[in-house]
Amino acid sequence: MDIEHLYEKLKYRFKDPSLIKQALIHSSYVNESKEKIKDNEVLEFLGDAVIELAIRHILIKRFPEASEGKLSKIKASIVSEKGLAKIAKNLGIDQLLVLGKGEEKMGGRRKDSILADAVEAVFGAIYLDAGLLEALKIADNIFSESIEKADPKRDYKSRLQEKTQKLFGILPEYRVIEETGPPHKKRFKVGLFLNNKLIAEAEASSKKEAEKKVAKEGLRWLRK
Repeated sequence: MDIEHLYEKLKYRFKDPSLIKQALIHSSYVNESKEKIKDNEVLEFLGDAVIELAIRHILIKRFPEASEGKLSKIKASIVSEKGLAKIAKNLGIDQLLVLGKGEEKMGGRRKDSILADAVEAVFGAIYLDAGLLEALKIADNIFSESIEKADPKRDYKSRLQEKTQKLFGILPEYRVIEETGPPHKKRFKVGLFLNNKLIAEAEASSKKEAEKKVAKEGLRWLRK
């Protein structure tokens, strides 16, 4: 495993390679080394804030109608020690870490805490090398799958909104096409529109339920 593999995964090449090298140096190596080198703890401190902001930013964009409580729950699972450690393994950071001999023998390369800290350090390095916008872009790519899995039970409307934003850069629109029946037993027909084009229709006893049904049809339409 070499640094080029990490560059490919991040889809980013560092202008200052010393930053990514530092991000991969654990304090145990520095403590055992006679060289004057820096470990990744300061970058980790910075990267913690960068990831926190990035995930909040991504979640608000993807789930604009979600409550603060739901967003917090999703975020907590993604930026947890276990969640970040999984990202580290996906990126191959576990193989690139520079550890002291003692930590290596104690299985430091498999410790969630060390791996999570390394991911934060890498994002701290990205922020210093390229700025916040690039860090947000990379985070959107790296954490996309984690966000998807963190909320597997989200409703059809949320899933459709995510898909249309990703594929077309637009939001779906729901319009009541027809109302029928007496006041105590109304039926609502709702149309799903993308760029003012009618994609699907569904009917139910409430607008909310009709929107859910037509969103499900919209997902089927996208798959086709």
